[in-house]
Amino acid sequence: MNGEAAAPLGAVLLRIDLLLDRVTQWVAAVLVAVETLILFCGVIWRYVLNMPLYWTDEVAETLFLWLVSLGAVIALRRGEHMRMTMVVGRLGPFAGRLAERFGALIVAVVAIGLLGPGSIYAAQQGAILTPVLEIPGSWMIYGQLIALVMLVYVALRRLFADTTPRELAIVLGTGAAVALVLWLLAPVFEALGNANLLIFFIGIVSACIFFGVPIAFSFAISTFAYINFTTTLPLQVIIGQMDQGMAGIELLAVPMFVVLGLLLEMTGIARALVDLLASLIGHRRGGLSYVLIAAMYLVSGISGSKAADQAAVAPVLVPEMRRRGYIPGELAAQLAASAAMSETIPPSLVLIIVGAVTGVSTAALFTGGLLPAALAALMLAILVFFRSRGDHSQGERASWRMAGRFFVIAVPALILPLVIRYAVLDGITTAVEVATVGVVYSILVGIAVYRCFDWRRIMPILVETAALTGAILFIIGSASAMGWSLTQAGFAQVLADFMGRLPGGAAGFMAISIVMFMVLGSVLEGLPAMVLFGPLLFPIAQQFGINLVQYALVAILAMGIGLFSPPFGVGFYQSCLFVKVSSDEAFGRIWPYMASILAALIIVAAVPWISTGFLQ
Repeated sequence: MNGEAAAPLGAVLLRIDLLLDRVTQWVAAVLVAVETLILFCGVIWRYVLNMPLYWTDEVAETLFLWLVSLGAVIALRRGEHMRMTMVVGRLGPFAGRLAERFGALIVAVVAIGLLGPGSIYAAQQGAILTPVLEIPGSWMIYGQLIALVMLVYVALRRLFADTTPRELAIVLGTGAAVALVLWLLAPVFEALGNANLLIFFIGIVSACIFFGVPIAFSFAISTFAYINFTTTLPLQVIIGQMDQGMAGIELLAVPMFVVLGLLLEMTGIARALVDLLASLIGHRRGGLSYVLIAAMYLVSGISGSKAADQAAVAPVLVPEMRRRGYIPGELAAQLAASAAMSETIPPSLVLIIVGAVTGVSTAALFTGGLLPAALAALMLAILVFFRSRGDHSQGERASWRMAGRFFVIAVPALILPLVIRYAVLDGITTAVEVATVGVVYSILVGIAVYRCFDWRRIMPILVETAALTGAILFIIGSASAMGWSLTQAGFAQVLADFMGRLPGGAAGFMAISIVMFMVLGSVLEGLPAMVLFGPLLFPIAQQFGINLVQYALVAILAMGIGLFSPPFGVGFYQSCLFVKVSSDEAFGRIWPYMASILAALIIVAAVPWISTGFLQ
């Protein structure tokens, strides 16, 4: 009888779960579309009609925080929050399940712990009104509170679904034991002073990250524990700092460029560029490797997202390269290296986020990023030349007539990166708005020119954009709270004093920074490392007389090398997935390519003009 009663209940719960998932996805998708429309209308009304809409930024910023919050929920449901899986992947089945359950427990604890302080913070923000529409600040926070409730639900489902009593007892017992030990040691922590930073921001963060807890929640739980057990500060400062970290209008460029990147492949723009390059140099020894490097350079200048770049280029090139006999492990290595090379090509999301969190001009980063990436691409091309001397996989040379045909077909695609760069540098749009121009252009070109526009894919693209945006911005929010805690504890001054005493002056500081960002980029997947350490290190670089644009580009290239290098760099494994090859096959082949980019990085660090020569 009990089993008969449980079956209908299980069916009802499943329907409720599916309904919540569907509603979340639809609302998030609508928010992405509305944000795009609002920003594009802002450009048209200001530049074309000369009638600026002063309310667009306020509405866009309010909706953006709702989008980020719902996107974080979708990403958790899909398991798409950034995390290190190397250690967890090597665990046995039982230990791996325990790690997954423990990660879900951490997410639930963070979300539950922030609900109360978040409610207090929302009440405080209700008295603050926006200047034009007088929107209460609490409206932004309500989206985060709703998302926290949904995160608790999703995390608890992941914790209890298909869990054996033994697994549940181990996970809950371990969590309770850790919490009890921290509570009992609270008086000890008060006497330790800054030594607490090692315990909470190195010990706890490292343990969580290496055992597969999403990076955003690893930062959040360590900050939560640090403030709760070592200070008398109210916990609402955490959600306040997270809100400030995610609320910058510059960060609205993230979903806009993700949408644009996903549209490139669907509308045929990426294929047109690749076909043109293949017709020109694809017949040479290693020709398609040159095409891969050049295509990643061109597409990176449009999409802003490395994952979107790879998704646009790999499906077009990889099958043909496999057909010509290219070694799959070599393909994965080249794809990873070309993605690392293109980290500084505008309008890279990393450039936008670096500008937002460090105060460096985004337009200056856009101008300075082209030459460093071109140098890295040249170094990769030189390596391909030497590694392909024994290559006999050349294809047939395209006739000039055929190449001309591909050029005509690619003209609309070639215009797009020029439109994007011109719109920003000439002041027509901001770095946030320019992607919307690219989105509208891509849609028109896909429908009217390439006739390659699948309306059924719009919804998945919008949902994917929301999920990726939520995953990225939640990291920025939690890293902002963690960085604020480090600053309040005096870590910034300690770091400045330590770096200032390093031998070698500016050159020594630059060398240490390169090594540090390579390591952090590998372990923390790039963006979290920059959000966390950028505000601390950039003022020190300025004290050494280093141009901040140069320093930013050096740091980004260093993070790119770490992000796409094994054994920790998640970008390396992502590249292997795109090529559909085992990481073991590519492991030994990636190092010459990363060495080439490292050589380019050293040159960029040694010659400031490469980064700053075209700055006005």
